[in-house]
Amino acid sequence: MSRQKIIAAVDLGASSGRVMVGRVGADRLELSEAHRFANEPVRVGDTLHWDVLGLYRGVLAGLRAAGPVDSIGIDSWAVDHGLIDDSGALVGNPVHYRDARTATVLPELTQRLGAERLFRTTGLQQQPFNTLYQLVAASRTPSFAVARTMLLMPDLFAYWLTGETGAEYTNATTTQLFDCGYQDWAWDLIADAGLPASLFPPIRKPGDVIGPARDLPGRPNVVAVGSHDTASAVVGVPARGGDFAYISCGTWSLVGLELDGPVLTAEARRANFTNEGGVDGTIRFLRNVMGLWPLQECMRAWATDDIVGLLRAAAQEPALRSVVDLDDPVFLPPGDMPARIAEACRRAGEPVPDSHAAFTRCVLDSLALAHHRAIDRARHLTGAPVEVVHIVGGGARNELLCQLTADACGLPVLAGPVEATALGNVLVQARAAGVIQGDLSHLRSLLRQTQAVTTYRPAGDGKAWRNAEERL
Repeated sequence: MSRQKIIAAVDLGASSGRVMVGRVGADRLELSEAHRFANEPVRVGDTLHWDVLGLYRGVLAGLRAAGPVDSIGIDSWAVDHGLIDDSGALVGNPVHYRDARTATVLPELTQRLGAERLFRTTGLQQQPFNTLYQLVAASRTPSFAVARTMLLMPDLFAYWLTGETGAEYTNATTTQLFDCGYQDWAWDLIADAGLPASLFPPIRKPGDVIGPARDLPGRPNVVAVGSHDTASAVVGVPARGGDFAYISCGTWSLVGLELDGPVLTAEARRANFTNEGGVDGTIRFLRNVMGLWPLQECMRAWATDDIVGLLRAAAQEPALRSVVDLDDPVFLPPGDMPARIAEACRRAGEPVPDSHAAFTRCVLDSLALAHHRAIDRARHLTGAPVEVVHIVGGGARNELLCQLTADACGLPVLAGPVEATALGNVLVQARAAGVIQGDLSHLRSLLRQTQAVTTYRPAGDGKAWRNAEERL
């Protein structure tokens, strides 16, 4: 058995992609960045697309910059996909999940198929961008007639590297087309939605070898990981025991608990929680919260990238002066975010922020409240104890947000690692290669030995946060 492996993690986020190199041994876990590239959507006419060929060019450049590696794993955001025709060619550019094409499809399908049935079968939160609604919208276009296989984004890139088609389990469970009881595609639901069964490729599990990368030196194997980036991020949570909540915080905040099985109660459905598959058969019981997207869009509107300055100024603003409900769909599309925040404040009778710092504090206070709501609701729905909150991903760098989340939740927050997604990707590959062994607790033990974590303890008695909650 080799004592060390060099592993490439391709991690594609909603605003950038990168290729990370992990060096893993029995007591070693190091990560370095080989290449980073932008992920900028392109609007053509009325449709917002991903620049998928530009992303693939970035992936190839990163893998070549990484040098010789033992294996490659790919993770990305969920729900979006490419359609492949009989010749293996891509049918058009994949559509971005923030596109408006599904706006009428969700209510139409919910009425026809039934919200209770959809949740009981798939365990999924109702979101207008779920793959189910995207595919039904696509099925009403002429190009859909030549589509033969649907590949989620990581599976599309794996197909281009290896020539092998398939659907990795953790990402398949985010589509609202996967039966969380039978652990396969929800064939009856697919038929009743009017979609062809032949479109859906076989399921593969994290750790499965997909095949060799045909056009890279040494032809390293591409290995299935938790290809939904949140699944990899949760592997990368350095938890000790099971009494924890996690927040994978970036453009989105994915807030939830790690469970042994799905929660399919009517109460969970009404609370709009989701049951997504995790590595080693776990369930990620979570809610999608808007995350740092509103702040990112504000910064774009202000034409600034000075996040350090904004956070420093926001920390001096009055706490909880203005709060908004970040779960409001009005904040989902790109556009003039400051104007939408101002309008939401006016509608709710909240003071309208009057500076960039005040807008920033409004977003962060509101996000901390959303984190608290999701964790508190998850505890209520499951009866699971939560003694600590782990924040991983880019949001772990945001000291103000981490402290506000601790204050809002009344629980210690452990922030880090920032690179939890890439680390989780690497750990699953390393285990598949035999360089490390054991279940998730063993993988997380290696994380705790090698990765830095910052602790934030709650301040105050929580009364101000409870009062702010009542204003929403």
